[in-house]
Amino acid sequence: MAGVDILATAMNGGNAAFIANLYARWVSAPDSVDPDFAALFASLGDEAKSVLSDAVGASWAPRPNDFTTVPTTAETGSAPVSRQATIDSIRALMFIRAYRVRGHLEADLDPLGLKRPGHHPELDPASYGFTEADMDRPIFIDMVLGRETATMREIIGILRESYCGKIAVEFMHIQDPEQKSWIQRRIEGAPWRNALSPEGKRKVLQHLTEAEGFETFCQRRYVGTKRFGLEGAESTIPALHRIIETAARDGVSEIAIGMPHRGRLNTLVNIVKKPFTALFSEFGGESFKPDAVQGSGDVKYHLGTSTDVSIDGQQVHLSLQPNPSHLEAVDPVVVGKVRARQDMAGDTSGRRSVMGVLMHGDAAFAGQGLVYETLAMSQLIGYRTGGTIHIVVNNQIGFTTVPAHAYSGLYCTDVAKSVQSPILHVNGDDPEAVVFVAQLATEFRQQFAVDVVIDLVCYRRHGHNETDEPAFTQPLMYQAIRARKTTRTLYAERLAAEGSVSTAESDKMHQDFVATLEDAYKAASGYKPNKADWLEGHWAGLNSSRDEDGETEEPTAISLENLRAIGHALATPPENFDLNPKIIRQLEAKREAIETGAGIDWATGEALGFGSLLLEGHRVRLSGEDCQRGTFSQRHAVLVDQSNQHEYVPLNNIRDDQAKIEIFNSLLSEAGVLGFEYGYSVADPRTLVLWEGQFGDFANGAQVIIDQFIAAGESKWLRMSGLTMLLPHGYEGQGPEHSSARPERFLQLCAENNMAVCNITTPANYFHALRRQLKRNFRKPLIIMTPKSLLRHKLAVSTLDEMSNGSAFRTVIAEIDAIGSAEQVRRVVICSGKVYYDLLAERRDRGIADVAIVRLEQFYPFPKKALKAAIEMYGNAEIVWCQEEPENMGGWHFVDRRIEHVLECLGDGMKAKRPVYVGRTSAASPATGLAKTHAAEQAALVKQALGV
Repeated sequence: MAGVDILATAMNGGNAAFIANLYARWVSAPDSVDPDFAALFASLGDEAKSVLSDAVGASWAPRPNDFTTVPTTAETGSAPVSRQATIDSIRALMFIRAYRVRGHLEADLDPLGLKRPGHHPELDPASYGFTEADMDRPIFIDMVLGRETATMREIIGILRESYCGKIAVEFMHIQDPEQKSWIQRRIEGAPWRNALSPEGKRKVLQHLTEAEGFETFCQRRYVGTKRFGLEGAESTIPALHRIIETAARDGVSEIAIGMPHRGRLNTLVNIVKKPFTALFSEFGGESFKPDAVQGSGDVKYHLGTSTDVSIDGQQVHLSLQPNPSHLEAVDPVVVGKVRARQDMAGDTSGRRSVMGVLMHGDAAFAGQGLVYETLAMSQLIGYRTGGTIHIVVNNQIGFTTVPAHAYSGLYCTDVAKSVQSPILHVNGDDPEAVVFVAQLATEFRQQFAVDVVIDLVCYRRHGHNETDEPAFTQPLMYQAIRARKTTRTLYAERLAAEGSVSTAESDKMHQDFVATLEDAYKAASGYKPNKADWLEGHWAGLNSSRDEDGETEEPTAISLENLRAIGHALATPPENFDLNPKIIRQLEAKREAIETGAGIDWATGEALGFGSLLLEGHRVRLSGEDCQRGTFSQRHAVLVDQSNQHEYVPLNNIRDDQAKIEIFNSLLSEAGVLGFEYGYSVADPRTLVLWEGQFGDFANGAQVIIDQFIAAGESKWLRMSGLTMLLPHGYEGQGPEHSSARPERFLQLCAENNMAVCNITTPANYFHALRRQLKRNFRKPLIIMTPKSLLRHKLAVSTLDEMSNGSAFRTVIAEIDAIGSAEQVRRVVICSGKVYYDLLAERRDRGIADVAIVRLEQFYPFPKKALKAAIEMYGNAEIVWCQEEPENMGGWHFVDRRIEHVLECLGDGMKAKRPVYVGRTSAASPATGLAKTHAAEQAALVKQALGV
């Protein structure tokens, strides 16, 4: 056995010198010590032996006389202690530690009684040499259980109550001694048995009554309707109440909740206080939003809401984040929202004022990778939120899958050990234990700012939904469930038996609540929502935009004076800052570009866009894999001193009264980090929030976040987002995984003016696109196919004048210089992104004067008017769409009919009626991995597009 902590404890008592020196003697001459001690030392693990060796070599260095010294007790200071007493003490301490480590294995956690606690030999006193004859002999344990001495019988009783009852704790994996000690002090002695006053018990019963009463009422009134009820896990509601009450007492002013569909309706009405009439109206088929508000809506058990509650005079804002049935996808969204609210409140050090609560199913917590991605962010500087409370509503089944098929570990919560979270298992049919654990978890979070996991072991009274038959696959489990009284019934009987709440009072409590539901049910038929809450609070002053046209561009230019001020800050490192010589050359080039007003490259244009928003009071947050430097070593937004690795952010040093930019290199996660940034953007519409993929197609790993939240969140849940995604895109022969950001996937999701998708060719247009995100009176996600080779392309540069003088974002860029008379132009090539420069170079090299090139900078909202204006002068020309991507990818299938529609609008003025496709042939893979093949394909499509 390891015995590390136990030996350390033992050696703080009067036995220290004796044990250390006896061990030293045993090491050098094993036969020279008492056989009992020799056997004890031999049984110790390597860690325990290391502790003793360290002790011997440090403050307890052996002295010859100590080998025969008999220790004295702390009580008498002189009375001799027998070797047996010393052995008893050490073994008892090791026994206690074993319960702290393994006591959970014998806990009574399953309300159904199907999982009988096993027997572990390390929890058997016989394994430590104790027999029945030893049970009542006092043993010195040095206040470990709050006692100077105790008999083994007393020790076993305390340990069984503390670690093997209705609560089981996993915490010995935690490396922080203070955290472990904190849990020990609050668990040992089973204080939950007497934690609640009669009034507290009555409150728990009331919460259970509301939880069970709501589900029973819905089951009776809406027979056959899916609602994914909470039956069998009703203790979740008093647990949430206790978490909120405890957090409010400790100064938390806002709590953001994320959860799956099971139990959501109960949480909505009983925790976040959605009116029963509103919910019953939705059961009747009515919309959750006013008729005047557009959007497709969603099913009841995906919706969220928010409210303000007062708890003992403390105002707390509660919000339940809407989310789809894609389990655990909401986790990073909630923690991102919490981070944003903390930043907005200025709580950037302690991060205790806003708290996240995430609820999970047991199968999903073990099976979904986003759980780990979210946990992995919990202590990172750019993503920490002061700790999240996780409640695993452990139904002991996932749809029809039992735990033996659902996860490989001992518990569904094992993944939380990866970040040293304490895990509190609790029997869901003991409501008092549940609320104790809920309070303990909240206090631990407030104390240590780390994630805490509550494993609420319960069951699912119905099938996966209310019309499902679970006995098909789990007959024994559902036989036990049918025979079991509800949690509320069992608790009411318990309170009646102990005299806390009479049966009559309990029955009246139930009757009163049912009457409330009946009144709401009657009122629901005439209920009409009179407002939508999505443009209140931090969103006040912003509007919705469903304009499919989307061609009205707000001015986004700034003064040359401000541009030069930003540029000066970019090019000026602090004094005595040891810069890498290559960076010095880059800064000199930036300074020259700013002074001349020409040659502004992509990274400088981006920095000018960021800096301009900072000067206007808008914060900027950029995160992603290696985004401080930039994947292509282009950004260098954070300078690093080569001597001491100190960091300097030029954009935060433009002037004293500016806002600040935060740039974080993220963990190697796409779904988790993108979800986090989406949540941040939903919470804070005044900050420019950006996520950058290391390469554009890395967004593949975050497709659920893109599909369910970014593309559809506003339509489904009336939740706008101004998140910007930067996705490096372009065919430079780097193979299938480093070429395409899969623009076709985003374009397929475009409708109802839900987002903007751009493939921009100039730094100035990028500058305006970034500023446009916060200059409009609404928010939409912006997806940008950012360049790779164009980052240093000599022609892909802009001027400061293009960023000032009343300029704005251009959705279409037509030819500026005449290629020849419009009547002589035989072909107009419409393209987007990097291929433009390939076409331009080939046209110049060949001296072609009868082919015009038009750049589509924004795919969606599709700029019909701007494109019409760009091509209508070329009435005799053939219209070609040219792209680098294969025909079944890229923009072709999106723009084909839209360009055709523009040509139809031009009528007889245009000879062409349909665009012609030029690009790579259809392919299963985005690009070839062979450099020669790539070059040949690229040359061929450019020549074909120009008609040579």
